[in-house]
Order: sequence, then structure tokens, then C-alpha cells
Amino acid sequence: MADTIITVQGEYELKHPAERGAVRLSVSYDGEQRDETLALTTQRHASLAAELRELHDPQSGPVTSWGSDQLRVWGERPWSPDGRRLAPVYHAEIGVDVTFSELTALSDWVGVVSLLDGVTIQGVTWSLTEARRQSITQEARRRAVENAVAKATVYATSLGLAAVRPLALSDPGMLGDGPAGGQPIQPLLARAMSADLGGATLALKPEDITVAVQVHARFAAS
Repeated sequence: MADTIITVQGEYELKHPAERGAVRLSVSYDGEQRDETLALTTQRHASLAAELRELHDPQSGPVTSWGSDQLRVWGERPWSPDGRRLAPVYHAEIGVDVTFSELTALSDWVGVVSLLDGVTIQGVTWSLTEARRQSITQEARRRAVENAVAKATVYATSLGLAAVRPLALSDPGMLGDGPAGGQPIQPLLARAMSADLGGATLALKPEDITVAVQVHARFAAS
């Protein structure tokens, strides 16, 4: 009796609390005087940079890394409602990225700087340490293979067949059965942030990081 070929997709998801938070903010001012607009922007950025240098203490600081974009300065002449060109308006902006290893410190810092004139918090991206991500991914891969074996076994026993024998195992789309149904590893970053604004405190609530793994597997049963 010829073998029955069973092809399945195994999948598994693991979640873990976020361990890192990357804040993206901008320092920007607008005004009719170019020099004044530029000065306000550079002064605010210098103040933030001085504070971040203190927080970026290799021994005990909560900031693991930070950096700034190049300063951008531009002007424009807006139109009035009646179609007249108005006086020039100048803009200056610097983007800043800060990564925290202590999420409580991140929440406290964002709660303070978000109230500063000229500062806009653009978002927070949550993540895991590289070691944690690799560990969770490896475990999810193992569980995904177990899930594939369990599926194939159910199909085989439902047909009255004996235990399955593995023939092939791959990432999605690599068994030659058509286009991939998904990515082999999908580390899903939590959404930007969930904020609870109470008085002068901005409480950030990081979502768990989800690592989802899919595998395709082929078995024989008779």
C-alpha cells in the first residue's frame, strides 16, 4: 500500500514583556525671525542632549543609546485667506532617538520632556534584548515543529493510518507547493504606545512583544 503524504503548517506564538523602549521625539520651533527660530531650537536641543549624556552612564544609566538627526531649517511664505502672500515663516527641527533599558525611567522622562515647549513625542517602539529575542525565537520554532507533528498525527489517525514519518521540514513556501503563506519568523513589535495622561505624568504602558513562527512540514503515513 502506497504511503499517504500529509503536508501541514505548524505554528506557535510566544509573548514576553518588553525590555527596551525607543523614544522618537522632535525639537522644533516656528517664527518670523530665522535667527530666533534657529536659536530656540538649538538651545532646547542642547539642554536635552546634556541631560541625555548624564542618563547614558555605562555603569548605571537607564539610557543605552541616543542620537540626533541633522538640524533642518527652512522658510516659506504662506498665503492669506484672500490670496495675498504673507511674511516669511521660518521652521527649525531636530529629531532625537533615545533607547531606554529601564521602562519606568522612560515613562518618567517622557512625562517630563513632553511638557517642554518645542518638544513633540512622536512615538515609542517596544522591543526585547537581542539575547531574549533569539531565545524566544528558538523556543517558538521548536514548539511550531511540535505543532506540525501533532497536526499530521491527527490527520493520519483520522484516516486509520499508523504513526507519521517526517519527510521534509522548511520555512513557509520552501517546500515547492506555491507562494509562501507568511514569513518564517515574525517578531511583532508592540504598537507605538498606550498613554494615560494624568496631571503632569504620562504613564506609558508597553504591550507584550509577540514572536510568531510558522513552519511547513511533510510526512508519510501508511
